[in-house]
Amino acid sequence: MQGVEILLLLAGSLAVTAVARRLDWPAPLLLVAVGLAVSFVPGMPSFRLEPELVLVIVLPPLLYSSALDSSYVNIRRNIRPIGLLAIGLVLATTLGVGLVAHLAIPALSLPASLVLGAIVAPPDAVAAVAIGRKLGLPRRIMTLLTGESLVNDATALTAYKVAVAAATGAAMSWGSGILTFLLASVGGTLIGYLIGVVVHWIRLRLHDSVLESGLGMLVPFGAYLIGEAAYTSGVLAVVAAGLYLGHNAPRAGYATRLQETAVWRAVDMLLESWVFALIGLQLRVVLTDSGATWPLFGSALLVLLAAIVVRILWVYPGTYVPRLLSAKIREREEPPSPRGVFIVAWTGMRGVVSLAAASALPLDMAGRDVILLCTFVVTVGTLMVQGLSLPGLIRLLGVRSTDEHTDTLAEAQVKYHAAKASVERLDQATSEGTPEHVVTRLKLLAEHRGNAAWERLGRSDDEIGETPAARWQRLRLTMLLAEREVFLAARDAHEIDDEVFRRVQRELDLEEAALTRE
Repeated sequence: MQGVEILLLLAGSLAVTAVARRLDWPAPLLLVAVGLAVSFVPGMPSFRLEPELVLVIVLPPLLYSSALDSSYVNIRRNIRPIGLLAIGLVLATTLGVGLVAHLAIPALSLPASLVLGAIVAPPDAVAAVAIGRKLGLPRRIMTLLTGESLVNDATALTAYKVAVAAATGAAMSWGSGILTFLLASVGGTLIGYLIGVVVHWIRLRLHDSVLESGLGMLVPFGAYLIGEAAYTSGVLAVVAAGLYLGHNAPRAGYATRLQETAVWRAVDMLLESWVFALIGLQLRVVLTDSGATWPLFGSALLVLLAAIVVRILWVYPGTYVPRLLSAKIREREEPPSPRGVFIVAWTGMRGVVSLAAASALPLDMAGRDVILLCTFVVTVGTLMVQGLSLPGLIRLLGVRSTDEHTDTLAEAQVKYHAAKASVERLDQATSEGTPEHVVTRLKLLAEHRGNAAWERLGRSDDEIGETPAARWQRLRLTMLLAEREVFLAARDAHEIDDEVFRRVQRELDLEEAALTRE
């Protein structure tokens, strides 16, 4: 893929994403659909997926950004179900899909079929998480989906290496493959943790938000490359570094946090748009390379069905059997909702990692073209079948988060204590000669912040109307808008320099961000 083609694809994918956001549609699904249609436009360049580009340039920042935004505490609390999904389900899918593929396509040897199983084993949670966040899925489901997607690539890529070695006649047993996975997992996690510790230590001493953000941009690529160079899992190194740095982000400066949040949101949108458009654009390439026939396409649909069914058959026992066998689990965890369990079982959409792994197969490997076709069918099929039906299923089953009231109550309690502590600290820090109106204003601000969350508890807009905190927020935002207009007019009239305007604009932006909590 040439530089101009990459630029065109980026620009086109951003345009489609803009349309999806305007129409409030799932952007990943629209990107895939448009890519499928555009792939047959006469004169359209052949956008071939390059595995190294995806695995080294695209995957690390996406994983790292997701890890930064994930809750280490929630993932640790749900480590058992996440492990069952990210490790157990990946291996079960490798075997289950492999056996179905071998039976459906006799020309595909058993080792080659297991390669296919490993390739389509890891779901990509990007589309599911986007839909779930929009529709308000419960936090535990979101944690399971995110935690699974952070780890399952490492499991699948290790199984993939073992299966490819067996299919190509290289000497690697499944026993040595398990040992390789354990060493890669422990080594990759340790490397990522150490990188996170070192980077965090350095950033605390830089006192320069631009340098701190620049160093953060290097972390995913450095962690991945170092992890792979040490013959461990680069994927887990990236995830471990991201979880550590995300967990310790409150100890960094506010400017770095604001800056990184904006940067990684933009990077995520750009890369996710690009990869989902690229998935759709592979249709013409796959059909040309595989020489697909209708019988072969029918067999690929059976593989797609197997990938969906294996996940459903695994999720239900994986959810309920541990509870039946362990009283501690029953005491520690709330009973799972059957509707929530089905949503987890249905969110098995595959992504670009599967296509990248299939494209990276040796060119002389027997059955390579068949594997590539089946991988494409599974990837696009799960995105379209499960992705398009997921919003309707969530609404139909009524799977909604019940955490909002609990969160608001906890926030209100902590804000009350925080406001009380801030007033006490103010009394200690106030010296003689401090103007009384300054102290009064600071205390009123602390009182406002302490009361805002309480006012949201149990209120109904129809019954109560606008709360004092909401009115204060609305009026202050109106004032900020007026201030911004005055400064903008002064800049345009050459009364102040651009540098002065940008400095004031940042102050206004920070206050607006604090008010809107975005």
